[in-house]
Amino acid sequence: MPDIIPNWHPVFVHFTVALCSLAAGLFAITPFVKPPLQQQWQIVARWALWFGGGFTIITGLTGLYAYNTVTHDTPSHVAMTDHRNWALATITLFVALAVWSMVRVRRNQALGTVFIAVMIIAGGVLAATAWRGAEVVFRYGVGVMSLPRPEGAGHVHEHASADQPPGNEVDNAEQQDHHDDDDAHDH
Repeated sequence: MPDIIPNWHPVFVHFTVALCSLAAGLFAITPFVKPPLQQQWQIVARWALWFGGGFTIITGLTGLYAYNTVTHDTPSHVAMTDHRNWALATITLFVALAVWSMVRVRRNQALGTVFIAVMIIAGGVLAATAWRGAEVVFRYGVGVMSLPRPEGAGHVHEHASADQPPGNEVDNAEQQDHHDDDDAHDH
């Protein structure tokens, strides 16, 4: 098996987010769509939910592995725990919805408005979980192997500020004596 750095969670999480978001969106709008498109979209929504539910379990397991193995500090641990807690709620909701859907389909019963309402809520919980996961990576740098360093001729520079029009960036090549080449900068 190939070694994925830092772990497999980033691979599976995108399938979960895409499939479950698709399912939530389609279940939310299909009541307003006319036949025969309505039936087709319901079929796509069910399959997206069922596959999404399966990927959600794998994503959760790889997420727990990542939670217990990635290098992190105290502030990022707090963010990781918040993300984990939201993820547990998301996993519970989507697996329950997938099972609920499978049972209703097997019995040849309609899903109803309560199912659709819970699906919409689950979509919001999924979005909140995904946001928190992105915060863990992009704000706290968890799971990132290294951060880019400004290197090479002419790379040390500042971007235009809000009150400076694009194209008028300040090139710090003339101000090189004020900056150390190894200093990182915020973009």
